[in-house]
Amino acid sequence: MLKFQKLDKFLKLTGNMYPNLVKVFLTNMWYDEENLYSQVKGIDIAINEDVWLGVIGLRNDGVVVSRGNTTELGNFNKVQFYKSCLRNQEIALRTFNVGGLAATPRILAYIVIWLLTPCGFNHATLTEEGLILMYCHMNKIKVNWVNVIREHLFEVGKKLKYLIPYMILLSSFIEYFEIDVESEVVEEVKALN
Repeated sequence: MLKFQKLDKFLKLTGNMYPNLVKVFLTNMWYDEENLYSQVKGIDIAINEDVWLGVIGLRNDGVVVSRGNTTELGNFNKVQFYKSCLRNQEIALRTFNVGGLAATPRILAYIVIWLLTPCGFNHATLTEEGLILMYCHMNKIKVNWVNVIREHLFEVGKKLKYLIPYMILLSSFIEYFEIDVESEVVEEVKALN
């Protein structure tokens, strides 16, 4: 279901996580139109397209998706799209709750909510961004995942009270830039069979 978006490598990341270094990374993070920057242990980090491609196999291309930005999606209507995903399309619409979705859209919703755009709040209700990402998946519209991840990191990075998203990804960047991790707290992430 997700092969078209080329998210395989990203979703299968394994290795070590460095929670303390990731917090430093997020605290020092900034970005421009093309790159993500930070500084950890005095080492400047510039995550450009080559790094994104090398670490998780993603390019900085595709439709830029965000709340209120649906111009590149043609006739996207979040209410109509959500209703088309429901098991019972006659149900009165109050919220964009995941529980009423048919099987395939429900699985996709959970992948979007828990893995692709994780957040520290309600995982049972789809946001507008989540609906747009589902719409793109289901209509084979290539999403600019570098932009989605970068925007999401910046939003959550400023509120470190939430669970930190993309911990294994950020730890992979730390390893890519050969930052000394010898005396750091380490948590291992293993692949599931």
